[in-house]
Amino acid sequence: MRPLTGIPALPALREIVFDTETTGIDHATGDRVVEFGGIELLNHIPTGRHFHRYINPERPVEKGAFEVHGLSDAFLAGQPPFRAIADELREFLGDAQLVAHNAQFDFGFLNAEFARTGHQLLSAERVVDTLVLARRKHPNASNSLDALCSRYGIDSSRRVKHGALLDSELLADVYIELLGGRQTDLGLAVIRETVRPILVARSPAAPRSERPDRIRLQAQEREAHAAFVATLGSAPLWSRYLGEAESGGSA
Repeated sequence: MRPLTGIPALPALREIVFDTETTGIDHATGDRVVEFGGIELLNHIPTGRHFHRYINPERPVEKGAFEVHGLSDAFLAGQPPFRAIADELREFLGDAQLVAHNAQFDFGFLNAEFARTGHQLLSAERVVDTLVLARRKHPNASNSLDALCSRYGIDSSRRVKHGALLDSELLADVYIELLGGRQTDLGLAVIRETVRPILVARSPAAPRSERPDRIRLQAQEREAHAAFVATLGSAPLWSRYLGEAESGGSA
């Protein structure tokens, strides 16, 4: 098969599906990120590359937040602060599109951390909110991550507590389903749009006879059918056909 030529190569769509865990619910009052997890997609397909860090928030974790993610002050005290991982995280994010569930929350926390370290803030134009996508696709339904996993048959049994990396992995599967499932693209969109259909020449079909040969029937089969036709009332269409057959029309 000859390779296709003349098709312009388009850059791969790079996305980072990510999640954060925090000390509380409001970065504006000083709550901090305690965990970041993100996985890389190219053209909506996971590449296997990911970034995961626990982070010392340098402040206590609120009780409600601890009940959600289970990350204690004692555990987090041994982790690096955000400023120690900021450069590596920014390099991982690059200029990729950013995908998160209830993205305003995670996006706000990330930018608050980057503001503290003096890094350039992330642009809101880069963000895709899967909660918004889910609400459009499933209005008047529960669209939590657990509910979406259940709706799409995604196994979330490992999700005993919230965890940034695990939640990112689950969200990536949900995101692909919200876009229509893995079968919708697979990188073939460019080919579909640029390659004209190939018309295959076919040999002309042999002309049909005006009347196809009748099937040869055994006498027993003919009698059984005649008995059935007799039950159909007066002058059924089958009586006419049987009359033709009896007159010698059968092959």
